[in-house]
Amino acid sequence: MGPIEQAWGDAQCSTLACHLLAWTDLLATELLLFAGIWFFIGAVDDLALDGVWLWQRLFGRRDGQDAPLTFDSTPRDAAPDPSPRHAVFVPAWDEADVIGDMVGHCLHRWRQENYRLYIGVYANDPATGFAALRGARGDGRVRIVPLEITGPSSKADCLNRIWLAMRADEREKGFAFASVVLHDAEDVVHPDELRVYDRLLGGHAFVQLPVNPLIDPAAPLVSGHYADEFAEAHVRAMPVRSRLGVAMPCAGVGCGFARDTLQALADASAEQGPFATDSLTEDYELGIRIHEAGGRGVFVRARDDKGELIATRAFFPGDLTASVRQKTRWTIGIALSGWDRTGWSGGVADIWMRARDRRSVLSALVLVSAYLGLLCWLIVSAGGILDWYAPPPLDPAFRLLLIVNGLALAWRVLVRALCTGWQYGARQALWSIPRALVGNIIAVMAARRALLAYAASLGGTPLPWDKTRHHIPAAPGPFEIPGPVLRLVGDRPEAGSE
Repeated sequence: MGPIEQAWGDAQCSTLACHLLAWTDLLATELLLFAGIWFFIGAVDDLALDGVWLWQRLFGRRDGQDAPLTFDSTPRDAAPDPSPRHAVFVPAWDEADVIGDMVGHCLHRWRQENYRLYIGVYANDPATGFAALRGARGDGRVRIVPLEITGPSSKADCLNRIWLAMRADEREKGFAFASVVLHDAEDVVHPDELRVYDRLLGGHAFVQLPVNPLIDPAAPLVSGHYADEFAEAHVRAMPVRSRLGVAMPCAGVGCGFARDTLQALADASAEQGPFATDSLTEDYELGIRIHEAGGRGVFVRARDDKGELIATRAFFPGDLTASVRQKTRWTIGIALSGWDRTGWSGGVADIWMRARDRRSVLSALVLVSAYLGLLCWLIVSAGGILDWYAPPPLDPAFRLLLIVNGLALAWRVLVRALCTGWQYGARQALWSIPRALVGNIIAVMAARRALLAYAASLGGTPLPWDKTRHHIPAAPGPFEIPGPVLRLVGDRPEAGSE
């Protein structure tokens, strides 16, 4: 007998409270059943990925991805090559607060590397251009690209205009860059990053390095949840994708592309460059397009000779509203319009990974159902304690489903904590547990905004480009910036291989 039948059939259930609790009990059961089934499917999905990752760790071949990289004998302070190999693109709209420090930092860490920094600035944003010039201090390796349009435009539009400026320089000076590297205005680069591209781009269309979000001590929950998510993705998921040979999404920072690969995309596109200006996540789509064109991307986890992870560090939003706006754009670009734009091409492994990429909206719906179901269950339990209602026993199959999902959830929390601890240490591993709830709240809020914006776009309203405002938090202690060198805390160097 179900809760409704019991409530209406039981002579003792004659109060309004009893009947309302019976309906609440039914609602809790339906919500938790819906959420439980999808939680179970998601748990199987995650466990499958865990299994592939573990198999690769135990039995996969050991190559440069899982050990410290060795470079040639050329020292870092060797004289710069007069013909630079790397064009580093940095799109910059309203980045006056950070771009000067970023430029100075790159010049310090890549002091003698053969590269050129291309900083794209808009006609109506002179502050960013002046800040970049101050950071460059007259260094000839920095090229400010004044765009002939008012901002903001999409990031892809800015990148395409930088691409045209790079090509003009190549024609004028009679050489061609070997690679194009993407970074954002708030990034903290590693001294060996460009050397990794030198080492690996000959055999790959593009190389993606890990991204390690820096945790703002003034906003450890919101900014820290990025650290947890990126740690799990870049310790576990991305290496699996790389080894499976499926389409590799590009993070848009800390990634280097073979120059010929981007030229081929530009030649095949109606755009003025290789980047899709009508996409909200042009970086994600770029990796998909390269794969579909026959190129192979690789995700590389490697350490330098001091045991430090060769990765890009960056500050992500510490404000709830800014985080929701950023994740709204990611959700639209990957899960909604990205579905329309890139489809489901490829083999079984490719389809599996794209389904994982696009499950964010469904995951948000499941989370809402679970939280509402839990709330209803608490109300029913309180009614039982007050003797207003006697809940019927749980169906054995339903009870088993809840137990299995509970164990799977505990495993998921443990895996994330281990990944976070691997990158940031034991303290942040413990913080990852409460931050999971923060991440869920942000995901639900972002999914709601994304669905509304996407639905409006189906009626002809253009999808909004919601730019993320970058800043370096002014907080003492956990990180300080002595001159151009950023001292990182919350990024644990380890000796040995990954």
